[in-house]
Amino acid sequence: MAKKSKHGMSPVNDAMLTRESWKIFQIMAEFVEGFERLSQISPSVSIFGSARTAGEHPDYRLACDISRALSDAGFSVVSGGGPGIMEAANRGAWEGKSPSVGLNIQLPHEQLGNPYQDISLSFRHFFSRKVMFVKYASAYVVLPGGFGTLDELAEILTLVQTGKTRRIPIILVNRGFWEGLVGWFRDTLVERAMIAPDDMELFCICDSADEVLEAIFKHYESRDFTPSQEEQEILLEL
Repeated sequence: MAKKSKHGMSPVNDAMLTRESWKIFQIMAEFVEGFERLSQISPSVSIFGSARTAGEHPDYRLACDISRALSDAGFSVVSGGGPGIMEAANRGAWEGKSPSVGLNIQLPHEQLGNPYQDISLSFRHFFSRKVMFVKYASAYVVLPGGFGTLDELAEILTLVQTGKTRRIPIILVNRGFWEGLVGWFRDTLVERAMIAPDDMELFCICDSADEVLEAIFKHYESRDFTPSQEEQEILLEL
């Protein structure tokens, strides 16, 4: 039996607690670097989608078109920095006028960053990375993807629904891919009062780069891209 310390913990547990405590500084460093390097990219749009989408796939080409249009319109484009739709998002922005930003994640099975990044950050922790996706985004654009993409979509829908972040355009791209999920939202979640009918207005569906830009600019017709003072206070509590 392992001998306990005077605090009632075994040396093994003591060592693990020490390691976990020091992790706090690593997490702090990720936030500090993210805040410092991303604070000047506004306005920006965060784009999500599958890492498995091949370069010849229509969704890849569409992501390139969307991000190039956004970049030329003055938006920095932020992606997860990896392959597939993330690469397409960075590639389109790289070819455009505004910065291409990659928020890369370190995974057990290494995911290589794509080469189309003007600003590249690396994160160990998903939660700190997710804050960076939201904090500086003027819009979310979500192309077809898997669990990671659905996770980011659920995150921003929840944050906006609960008032933990400001209301921004949340745009699902490719109606044929998303209409099944949206139908389930409407026919199951709304019908069972698990979300309100108004929550269906938190997002819209588009099928082209022009529609995406139109949805974003329509949202900001009567307001500035820069968060108001009240919204800045909300963003401090993310």
